[in-house]
Amino acid sequence: MTDAPVSWPQGVARHVLDRVDSTNLEAFRLAPSLTGPAWIMARQQQAGRGRRGRAWTDPQGNFAATLVLRPQGAASDAARLSFVAALAVHQALHDLCGPTLNLSLKWPNDVLLNGGKLSGILLESSGAGGQVAVLAIGIGINLMAAPDASQVETGALRPVSLAGETGLIVGQDDMLDALARRMDEGIRQMAAYGFAPIRAAWLARAARLGETITARTGTTETIGRFDGIDETGALILTGPRGRQAIPAADIFFGG
Repeated sequence: MTDAPVSWPQGVARHVLDRVDSTNLEAFRLAPSLTGPAWIMARQQQAGRGRRGRAWTDPQGNFAATLVLRPQGAASDAARLSFVAALAVHQALHDLCGPTLNLSLKWPNDVLLNGGKLSGILLESSGAGGQVAVLAIGIGINLMAAPDASQVETGALRPVSLAGETGLIVGQDDMLDALARRMDEGIRQMAAYGFAPIRAAWLARAARLGETITARTGTTETIGRFDGIDETGALILTGPRGRQAIPAADIFFGG
C-alpha cells in the first residue's frame, strides 16, 4: 500500500501492485480485511476480464484498477454505480487532458474516444438475499496502447488508446488520482440527490442518442431509436414494437 496523495478522497484506501491476475479478483480477496472503500491498481494486469467473461487485454502502461465498496441497498442500486463510474472516467480524462478531448459514453458503461472504445467498466458483486455485500467496480483504460482490432467481436467498435489517438501521455498514478476524486464526488452526489442528476449528466454525453442502434441479448436482437435510459439505468429503444426498456444487452451502432 502506498501513501495517499494530499488530494486523495478522505477515508478511501489506495493499494498499488506491480502485477496481479485481475484487480477485481484482488478486490474480493482483500474485501474481508477492508474497513472502508479501497482502490486497487495494478501496474500490469495479467488476466483482465470484460463483460460476459470476455478477455480484456492490458498492454504495458495501460490503466487497470478496481474500486471495492460495501454499498448499502439492493443490487439495482449498486448497478447504477456503473453510470457514476463512466462519468468519472469521462470527467477525469478531461481534467487531465483538457475539455477538447472528443469523449462520449456508450451504454451501459464504455467510454469512447473519437468514436472508438477507450475504456470499459465491469461491475461484480457478492451478497445474499438481494443485497450486495461487496461491490467491485473494475475500470480499464487504454492509456498507451489498444488491443488489435482482430481481438474484438464482429461489429464491435474499434479499440483505441489515448496516446495513439491524441499523442497525449497520461501516467497510471495521475489517472488513478483524478479518477478517485471524480468517483468519490459522483458517489456522494448520488447518495445526496439520487440517480436523476447522474442520469442527466450521462445522457448529455451519450453516444448516438436519437439514432438507430442494435441491442443483442443472447439470440434476441432489437433494433430501434436510442431514446435514453430510464430511472433504473435500462436502455430505452423505440422501434416497430413501440417503446421498450432493455435492462441488459450488448450494443452495436447502426441498424
